[in-house]
Amino acid sequence: MGAPGDAGGAGAGPGSGPPPPGDLRSVLITSVLNLERLEVDLFRGQHHWVPATQHLFGGQIVGQALVAAAHAVSRDEQVHSLHCYFVRTGDPKVPVLYEVERTRTGKSFSVRSVKAIQHGKPIFTCQASFQLSQGSPVQHQFTMPTVPPPEELLTQEELIQKFLNPNVAEGYRKRLTKIQAQDVPIDIKPVNPPDIFSSEPQEPKQLFWVRARGYIGETDMKVHCCVAAYISDYAFLGTALLPHRQYRVKFMVSLDHSMWFHAPFRADHWMLYECESPWAGGCRGLVQGRLWRRDGVLAVTCAQEGVIRVEQTPTQSKL
Repeated sequence: MGAPGDAGGAGAGPGSGPPPPGDLRSVLITSVLNLERLEVDLFRGQHHWVPATQHLFGGQIVGQALVAAAHAVSRDEQVHSLHCYFVRTGDPKVPVLYEVERTRTGKSFSVRSVKAIQHGKPIFTCQASFQLSQGSPVQHQFTMPTVPPPEELLTQEELIQKFLNPNVAEGYRKRLTKIQAQDVPIDIKPVNPPDIFSSEPQEPKQLFWVRARGYIGETDMKVHCCVAAYISDYAFLGTALLPHRQYRVKFMVSLDHSMWFHAPFRADHWMLYECESPWAGGCRGLVQGRLWRRDGVLAVTCAQEGVIRVEQTPTQSKL
């Protein structure tokens, strides 16, 4: 991330080194999180992928807002937390403006507030806090779950090809477009993939190996945090539906999203995304997540609440 006052556009910026031969720079860096600077603290973002719901992908808004906030702090300050609210449905037909307010600049911590605007109204608000690096003897973390490595698992697309006949596979692939598509710039390998055709309740927990598609490289840590913000919203709220698969979803959308960044990581390297839902009720569901590096270090913690409305009568399986 460039410091305030840098010339030129306001993109997240490439990695410090060239990509490996034959590899492509991640589209998350070159397009999705590459904002156009209109003024010192005003940016414009475009849409790379729109879900089948025709609502803006929440992870894109969170990621782009963090890009905008990061351009209002020095290179030495790193984001340690962000707290967001989705206040209106986004329009996928028009760009999003990001307006940054430099709320506080302190000796150790700085706060930046971001408002995402469409049609003259805020659709999203965010506060991000940044910190200069500080050492401390007070350190601990949970233990990473023991799971198979990503090399031993199949992607969602490979799971379709392996277990379903061609006719059923095509129908299943169409049903996945809400959460999975060729244009989604994320690689995902489920550790415990749910049976899409079963309506049996499941424990509200999911495990995925995730990474950004393409090459990002060693660069300002804020770049990888912006990419992780994009990734963190992907299929996250669906964890709360696993115990209630007998109901057909009428409406599901994020209300808020929070993240805490604990340790350096590479968003273009495989990380384990551990998701769980401790509670649902009142047409809302709460989900919590942890992003683990392969070496067992807890890199990011996430939390989100969303609206979940379902048909009151359970659906009957037709299979």
